[in-house]
Amino acid sequence: MLKKAFIFLFLFVLSVQTVDAKSVNLFAYSRKAPETPIYTPYGQAHSLKDFAGDFLIIVFWSKTCIPCIRELDNLDAFVNKTRGENIKVILVSPEKDWITPEEQKNFLNRYGADDVEFFVDRDAQLAGQFGIFTSPHTVLIDRQSMEIGRINGAIEWDDDDVIEEIYRIKAINS
Repeated sequence: MLKKAFIFLFLFVLSVQTVDAKSVNLFAYSRKAPETPIYTPYGQAHSLKDFAGDFLIIVFWSKTCIPCIRELDNLDAFVNKTRGENIKVILVSPEKDWITPEEQKNFLNRYGADDVEFFVDRDAQLAGQFGIFTSPHTVLIDRQSMEIGRINGAIEWDDDDVIEEIYRIKAINS
């Protein structure tokens, strides 16, 4: 009985990692990313081109999305593990989720995302231009501000295999 439980657990763990790896959708051809601005909590506008030169990981999320909340501390660990590698992770949430900038910062701190930059998407314009209507949904942008792929759903960002895969994707798209 114990042997069967161990085998089941082992196969379950392998299946979870396989699902994560298969959730990355790299495009055959890159496409221009929208230029719709996103905003810091204090209202400063940024275009995705402002991040040119970095491999950009944009995570569209919402504070009402449980899988989104669960991956916040993983994202923070990912940011710290990849620091200095020209990889930038930003969180983008609907502006209507927040009453004040402090509310958003406190929420992220409470769930362990102290080091992840965060922005708001006014009227969900950027998400709409990407055709994103669910969260979490991640968009991968190369160093020339071209969209190269997506990840639909939550993943274990701080997993060594995930980090290695992001490095591989970054390398082939440099």
